[in-house]
Amino acid sequence: MADEPDVEQMHASPPAARIVRPYALTAGRTRTAVDLPLEATLRLDTSAMRRAWADDVQGKIIGVLDTRSVAEVSALVKRPIGVVRVLLGDLVQQGYVHVQATLTETSTDDERFDLLERTLRGLRAL
Repeated sequence: MADEPDVEQMHASPPAARIVRPYALTAGRTRTAVDLPLEATLRLDTSAMRRAWADDVQGKIIGVLDTRSVAEVSALVKRPIGVVRVLLGDLVQQGYVHVQATLTETSTDDERFDLLERTLRGLRAL
């Protein structure tokens, strides 16, 4: 009969999920032990270049990270800032990424201008 459901469709597996929830990428963690302000400049340790990285979010972070801010990295890997912060914190704790000093009261005007330019680049990339 034409009104009966197709037997093959009834036993077909459901479609694969297309979205990975952010908490799955961080094992449910929302905080990191490392203080990472949005403007913090990060740089790779040479040991990070000697390791083969998987094609996951951490691998993508390593691929774009070269003296960029946390905000820029988040925009470039197209992941929420909270997820990127947690994963970057892991990389810092493992020694693959170093956090460079952010602005202080003694920062020069050039350092402040550079930070503003990098932040604007990161925001535009969003």
